[in-house]
Amino acid sequence: MSKWLALASAGVLAFGVAACGDDSSDSSASGGSGGGDLSGAVKIDGSSTVGPFAQTAAEQFQGENPDVQISVGTSGTGGGFEKFCAGETDISDASRPIKDDEEAPICKRNGITYQEITVANDGIAVVTNKDLKIDCLTVAQLKELWNTGSKIANYSQLDPKFPDVEVSLYGPGTDSGTFDFFTDEINGEEGVSRKEYQPSEDDNILVQGVSGDEGGLAYFGFSYYEQNQDKLNLVAVDGGDGCVKPSLETIQDGSYKPLSRPIFMYPSEQALGSKPQVKGFMEYTVDNAEEIATAAQIVPLTAAQVDKAKQQLKEAEAKAGK
Repeated sequence: MSKWLALASAGVLAFGVAACGDDSSDSSASGGSGGGDLSGAVKIDGSSTVGPFAQTAAEQFQGENPDVQISVGTSGTGGGFEKFCAGETDISDASRPIKDDEEAPICKRNGITYQEITVANDGIAVVTNKDLKIDCLTVAQLKELWNTGSKIANYSQLDPKFPDVEVSLYGPGTDSGTFDFFTDEINGEEGVSRKEYQPSEDDNILVQGVSGDEGGLAYFGFSYYEQNQDKLNLVAVDGGDGCVKPSLETIQDGSYKPLSRPIFMYPSEQALGSKPQVKGFMEYTVDNAEEIATAAQIVPLTAAQVDKAKQQLKEAEAKAGK
């Protein structure tokens, strides 16, 4: 694995030459995924889980196209879609699909059309402080711990064999797609969660919190565990077929359940059609998705998923060209 590209706690990172310019700097050069003939800005925001993938893709693409300035924000999936549907960004990173009843109507009202493109896979890792020895939790125990109104204050309340240690929870904020997915899969309803935990949209802050807290437990994207495994304890999850820990293999084959999922980029068709640098960036990203994911310590797509992603982008470009 290549060196981790750490997310800044401020949530917005700029790559290449200074800060992102305005849209007037768009190049009129023909498209393509490399060759250094592109220039202009690409604005990306959204999921912190997808953030490392987007960062790595941006750095690699800029290595071949130094006149392209790419900014990557990590305001969370919900925060990213808010900006995207307002026309403020070209690409929205998402760890869940866009909400048909909330976000999609806003995009439609503002004339923003888009295509969902699967770029990698993720498993939500459940972790504890390195010294908090909990090896496995069932889905039922996770629900008992995280559900709204939970009275669990000590881990021994979940199982007498667990350490007699006070519970101290960390997790994504409500703008996070990881929060939406976890609460839906574990608690049975999206957005339903106990309020007594320390939230952050920045997964690095969650890592820092758990690693420095004797009773710390958190959930976040698997890549953040991968980079910080020397100071975290990874907890297996029993989804009904025994205890399974997230790994490249168990996430790709779905045996790490119910917390495995695909993750996405949403390019706007308007940007694909009018900004060659956005088109070039998306083509580069899909063509090199496995390499980018590996470098970013994200679980790569399967061969079938790669074929699907290429078809999704091809369809988006066809619509954008009309």
